[in-house]
Amino acid sequence: MADGADKARWTSPLRRRRGPGWAEQTPTWRAARPALIADTLKRASARPSGNWFVVGSSREVRPGSPCGRTVGGVEVVLWRSRSGELRAGPGACPHLGAPLRDSRVVCGTLVCHWHGLALDGSAFAGWQPYPAHDDGVLVWVRLDAVGGEEPTLRPVVPDRPAPGSGVDAVYTAVGRCEPQDVVANRLDPWHGSWFHPYSFVDLTVVREPRGDEDDEDDAFEVDVSFRVAGRLVVPVRAEFTAPEPRTVVMRITDGEGATSVVETHATPLTAADAERPRTAVIEAVVAASDRRGFALARAAAPVLRPLMRRTAGRLWRDDLAYAERRWELRSSGRFPG
Repeated sequence: MADGADKARWTSPLRRRRGPGWAEQTPTWRAARPALIADTLKRASARPSGNWFVVGSSREVRPGSPCGRTVGGVEVVLWRSRSGELRAGPGACPHLGAPLRDSRVVCGTLVCHWHGLALDGSAFAGWQPYPAHDDGVLVWVRLDAVGGEEPTLRPVVPDRPAPGSGVDAVYTAVGRCEPQDVVANRLDPWHGSWFHPYSFVDLTVVREPRGDEDDEDDAFEVDVSFRVAGRLVVPVRAEFTAPEPRTVVMRITDGEGATSVVETHATPLTAADAERPRTAVIEAVVAASDRRGFALARAAAPVLRPLMRRTAGRLWRDDLAYAERRWELRSSGRFPG
């Protein structure tokens, strides 16, 4: 009887959308006021980051193998100790400058492949480790010389579904722009249905930021339908917040997948004065659901992750073009910023 009652209460998350075509949508350009987006970006840029930068997914730093990254023109190497703890430091060997990303990890110790110098993650011969943090989805490195702020012990990690309750995937892309251009793209939700009609339908901004420094109140709230196939969509309510200068979080607050998040992190690859800046977009999707069948999705996570990354990649193909165009206009003086 209980199973029958559960089946009777089951409702599909899918809805059939019957509305205007792409060209018949209500234009959003009047609502997407440049001053509003700029002010929201300015407030986000003023929030502290503690000099922490996202450098990749937790899965990318595997035991027994070093991982190389560049942040703000600084070469970084990451690896795991014998117990699995994250280690990070300058990417050049203190002996003769060998690229440590190409070296080996032996019993949790990084061993340079040029002459065998061993680094266990503590200071040695002028080589100073960097603070590092693994939040279970993403890995962060603190670079005080790059960030230039008051350092903090931990990064600003957004609230996520409870560990083990969701399916996460991380997508990375690189564009010719600065982090602020990536963040500005995310702080313009009005472009959703126009620029990404293959993914979003009927996007409406129902609340704009109120101009407060409070992260939770300084949010865009939107009603949007995610396109599944043809006219089949999943309607939700979501909010966009910027908890620190290089991060924008979209959180589903009502509807299917409530508490799921999409975190967009913008990490500079080049130095601040680079003539042709490059920025990495590292996007973490953490999907959750209270539906009983979601346990199957968690079990199938290795199969779902490539699909989730592919979906993010399609969006960022266009959104990086947006960010790169914004940088191009700013750098040439044709657009304020």
